[in-house]
Amino acid sequence: MRLGIVGMLPGDFRTHTEEHFKAISDLGFTGAGFHFPGEETGSIQDADIDHEKKLFSDNGITLSQMAITYKECLFDPEPAPRRLTIQKIIDTAAIAAALEAQHFLIRPGSRNPTGSWTPHRDNHTDAAWDLFIETLAEVAKGLESHGVTAVMESHLVSILKNPETCVRMVDEVGSPKLRIVMDYVNHFECLNQVYANQDRLDHIFDTMGALSPVMHIKDISLGKGLVLHIEESIPGTGELDLAHCFRLFQAQHPNGYGLIEHLPREKIPEATRNTLSIAQEAGIPIK
Repeated sequence: MRLGIVGMLPGDFRTHTEEHFKAISDLGFTGAGFHFPGEETGSIQDADIDHEKKLFSDNGITLSQMAITYKECLFDPEPAPRRLTIQKIIDTAAIAAALEAQHFLIRPGSRNPTGSWTPHRDNHTDAAWDLFIETLAEVAKGLESHGVTAVMESHLVSILKNPETCVRMVDEVGSPKLRIVMDYVNHFECLNQVYANQDRLDHIFDTMGALSPVMHIKDISLGKGLVLHIEESIPGTGELDLAHCFRLFQAQHPNGYGLIEHLPREKIPEATRNTLSIAQEAGIPIK
């Protein structure tokens, strides 16, 4: 397994500096990623791409994941937002290809206007699914033309509500350039799954692991609110058997990147130390 970080590089890569990359290298990461705002895609120049490639190359860091952010939903009932987002994704895929990104992260969106990762009952209708696959078929043509592999984010509140649905998406689109992120935390649905997490991890990896070439590293903690709160936490501080998780990923993608994410800068060193310790315990070499 290789180890990378998301969250130490600003979203607009035109603002990246040597200092950003030195900080990444000093923590021992060999890969990094960032979330590029889709509305900025049309303003990128060749010189911007050349400068960014040089920063990654000169500092020995791999662009393991470049993401695009957008507010639109890929299965919006109106065609105009879907057409706009398809074009954003394809145009940004060209930038990801020019930057030699290993993976290009995209998201399905939600019918809930308050955000991509908020629930809505219409996220799970047959009509929404048909529009989703129709949109992705157009996206896939662009990915293939640029030679870019996109990895789709998923979550139990989204249209990609479980591992089985993620695999269905890949099968129905039928493109070798569309895959899934192994964001295992997003597919824990209840208390029993958290407590018996080896079983749940086995199911997640058995179902979609072969189609998930990059992993997001985090843990799960249970909140203290009146109802069930399954919350992300620093690796090694929660309920999950991450040694078991890392072994599962290593067995399927021994050269794949595990990316620490969703942490403020001051908590990344602890997350890194814990991840390295757990990997050593699991017998997983970090390359």
